[in-house]
Amino acid sequence: MIPPVRLDRWMARRIAAYYAAEDPFADFTTAPEITQAFGECLGAWAIAAWMGLGRPDPVILAEAGPGRGTLMADLLRAAADVAPGFRDAARLHLVETSARLRGVQAARLAAAGPVFHERLSTLPDGPLILIGNEVLDALPIRQFLRRDGGWRERSVAADRFAEAAPEEPCPTLPEDAPDGALREVSDAARALVAGLAARLSRQPGMALFLDYGPAESGFGDSLQAMRGGRAVDVLGPGLADLTAHVDFAALAHEARGAGADCFGPLPQGVFLGRIGLGTRAAMLAAAEGARGARHLAAAARLMAPEAMGRLFKAMALATPGLAPPPGFAPDR
Repeated sequence: MIPPVRLDRWMARRIAAYYAAEDPFADFTTAPEITQAFGECLGAWAIAAWMGLGRPDPVILAEAGPGRGTLMADLLRAAADVAPGFRDAARLHLVETSARLRGVQAARLAAAGPVFHERLSTLPDGPLILIGNEVLDALPIRQFLRRDGGWRERSVAADRFAEAAPEEPCPTLPEDAPDGALREVSDAARALVAGLAARLSRQPGMALFLDYGPAESGFGDSLQAMRGGRAVDVLGPGLADLTAHVDFAALAHEARGAGADCFGPLPQGVFLGRIGLGTRAAMLAAAEGARGARHLAAAARLMAPEAMGRLFKAMALATPGLAPPPGFAPDR
């Protein structure tokens, strides 16, 4: 009989196998693939962040989970047109674990000479601007269930879930939770953010994450699987894209505890509106005439509360003492 495997360890194996063998973009569409305006506006964000850092040359421009390289290609093209000084100063570093996706990214971004990394911790020292779009939701989670006044941890045994006493304590679990409550914890996401924040406490930089999840920590099962563009059984046969909601409140706590300033989370629609996505989409629409309506529809999909504008959030980390990152200054 195969012994149960803790959920986050099971997820890590399945996610690695999925990204090694499958095309994830057959199962979901990320914001950069919806409209070029997304990456172009993040280019404007990166330029403003660079200026806020004092225009360092060189500056490490990094992306975690670059997908097909679409976001970075749009970002660099916009930067070259608007701020050639930033484009010249930028040294591109990509954090990607999938060898297959690295090949796609290397071909698309060849002119920028990307340097690849397995993890954030190997990025070189120096001023840093980092972007991570829909990367935190793809990190493994643990699930804990409240039973008879105590916490049990979920594992996977063959094709079913099992429960057992936690192997190790999880101090963030509230002891006043009612029986039947389910709490999700991503050790991987917390470690990533804490490590990045510790770096930003010592070296100048800003980081931006866009992902989906609630603004406040809560309870509930958000683990889901997608295959062929449809939701499927998490424990079903075959490989699927596994994701879970990001606990932004927990990550903000980790970031501040490690010494970085943290801004947000803001609803994605609010953030994208502040950095000009609606304006850029209107410009593209006007330039394309009859075909331009697609840009306006794409902007609405990313910004409207009933679409991606509310569930998706933006959160930024920064070296203490800097002005708020672009898009995060309080409204006057």
